[in-house]
Amino acid sequence: MFTGIIEETGTIKSVKWDGKSAVIDIYALKILDDIKVGDSINTNGVCLTVTSFDSKKFSVDVMAETMRRTNLNRLKSGSKVNLERALNLNDRLGGHLVSGHIDGTGIITELKKEDNSLWITIRADESVLKYIVFKCSVSIDGISLTIAEVNNNQFKVSIIPHTAQKTTLLSKKNGERVNIECDLIGKYVEKFISGNKNKKISSRIDLNFLKDNGFL
Repeated sequence: MFTGIIEETGTIKSVKWDGKSAVIDIYALKILDDIKVGDSINTNGVCLTVTSFDSKKFSVDVMAETMRRTNLNRLKSGSKVNLERALNLNDRLGGHLVSGHIDGTGIITELKKEDNSLWITIRADESVLKYIVFKCSVSIDGISLTIAEVNNNQFKVSIIPHTAQKTTLLSKKNGERVNIECDLIGKYVEKFISGNKNKKISSRIDLNFLKDNGFL
C-alpha cells in the first residue's frame, strides 16, 4: 500500500523485453537507502517487486498484462518515473490510500498555467470516469491528486509548484498517456451494491404481519 506522495523521480537505465514481458532497471537514490529484495516500489503508479539492486539502481520484472495495461510499455532508457516505497504503518498518510493497481490509462489533452498552479486535463474511458468524483482523490502516474473538474469524457487536476518539481508532470506533453488509479472506496461500494443487486431479498412484511402488529 502507498500514499501517492512521490519520494523521488528515478531514471530508466534499460528495458529488456522478453516477448511481451520485460525486466526494467531503474536508477534511484533515496529509495535505495533501506531497500531489499521483495520490496514493493510504486513506479509510475504501478506496484512492482524489487528482484535485485545495487548502490545505484534496482531491477523489477514486469509481466505482459502490466505492460499491456499501463504506460510502462512506453518507457525507454532515460525516461523519468515517479517512485514511492511502500507505506510504513507509523507514517503520516499525506496523500490517500493507493494500491498500485492501475484501473486504466488516460490521455493528456491540455496543460494550462494559472498563477502558481498547472491545470492538467485528462481524457479517459467511461470505465475509469465512473469512479472519478469531484473533489475526491485520484492517482496519476502514482501521484495523489484531487479531482478539480469532471465531465462525460475527461477530468482535470491542478498541481502546485512543489508537486510539479518533485514529479514527472512538468515533462508531460499533450497526447501522452498516464496511469490512473481511482479511489479504492468507490470500487468496493460498487462491488457490494452490484453483488447484492440480483439477490432476491425476501420480506416478512405482508398483510397478516401488518394486521398482527396493529397497522391494519
